[in-house]
Amino acid sequence: MAAPTRKIWAWALYDWANSAFPTVVSTFVIAAYFTQGVAADPVTGQAQWGVMQTVAGLAIAVLSPVLGAVADAGGRRRAMLLLCTLVTSIATGLVWFGTPEPASALWVLACVGIATVGFELGTVFYNAMLPSVAPPEKLGRISGLAWGLGYAGGLACLLLALFLLVQPNPSPLGLDRDAAEHVRATAVLVAAWMIVFGWPVLVALPDPPPPRPRWSQAVREGLAEIRRVVVGLPRNPVMARFLLARLFYTDGLNTLFAFGAIYAAGAFGMEFEEILLFGIALNVTAGLGAAAAGLLEDRRLGARRTILLALGAIIILGAGLILVQDKAWFWGLALALGLFMGPAQSASRSYMAQLAPPAEVTAYFGLFALSGRITGFLGPAALAAMTAATGSQRAGMATVLGFLALGAAILLTMREKPRG
Repeated sequence: MAAPTRKIWAWALYDWANSAFPTVVSTFVIAAYFTQGVAADPVTGQAQWGVMQTVAGLAIAVLSPVLGAVADAGGRRRAMLLLCTLVTSIATGLVWFGTPEPASALWVLACVGIATVGFELGTVFYNAMLPSVAPPEKLGRISGLAWGLGYAGGLACLLLALFLLVQPNPSPLGLDRDAAEHVRATAVLVAAWMIVFGWPVLVALPDPPPPRPRWSQAVREGLAEIRRVVVGLPRNPVMARFLLARLFYTDGLNTLFAFGAIYAAGAFGMEFEEILLFGIALNVTAGLGAAAAGLLEDRRLGARRTILLALGAIIILGAGLILVQDKAWFWGLALALGLFMGPAQSASRSYMAQLAPPAEVTAYFGLFALSGRITGFLGPAALAAMTAATGSQRAGMATVLGFLALGAAILLTMREKPRG
């Protein structure tokens, strides 16, 4: 039975809340601030950011499937989602203390790394709620609705950051531009944004009523469940192949998101205000793409073909972004690429919801997160190594295309799952 509309919107609104973190912190503002204002130089900053993303990816790879299985066994998805949201928000807010000097590099990297782990673990419990709010025939459109809201939330937060914090000079809030307080304050904004808008899902989708097992019992049962799930993967070749494909193409996508603004700042000399405007425009096209693709996925394409179409377009447009020298061409190609960013991720989530057994859905979404992170260190590591070896940000970004192509090639060997 379909969930009430109230529950659907409450679930989708969490995407609005938490998307401020990858948009403002990981991609458009804090990442660029680190390389341009904190690190010794942009090339060193890109390499250091890559190392941080590598360490965070390893932590997520280890923790996500285990905690997902524990949540299944203990019936505490909501409590664990709340904990992850608080960790992400607090660690993000502490970026405020990262002043614009190389001595603050370790502090900023540690805060963003911890926040990244909290954010990614939170999505395990959040994504696992999708089958409880969407019937099978509407998985694509509801997942796409949430992803579109996520881009809208990221856009709204960027606009607020631009017009309230970054652009005004002098600042109405008394922020010191020489100390980069107008940029550092965007991290505090994101922290507050997640708390203010993240609570409806915690109210509208409660955990099952007591009695629930003790935490120690839930851990034991969760570890046993994840062992069953992993051991059973060879008997579920469709799931295994999808997770393998996603392992590579999500690594490419995550690396692209993590270093997009860093690349724009270094290769095209974009200042913070221009990066914010770029992020706003990109979120508009990405949100439109996610919402439209959700309808096409349900009605015509199916999840697998939607992912393939999106990956193919991102590879072609991404190659153009690396080759072009003119900033206007960069803007045009990037905005076109944005149309396909949301569909690649949203359709992956709905496809996983179709494939996962209902009783073990959080454990499988833990593997879903694992598949996006177990080699998550490879993308940033390859980019960091290539950047350091060549001294070229363009050469470093080119490594992303190989991960996207490999994932798409594996997905091409699968058949579309029939609607159930």
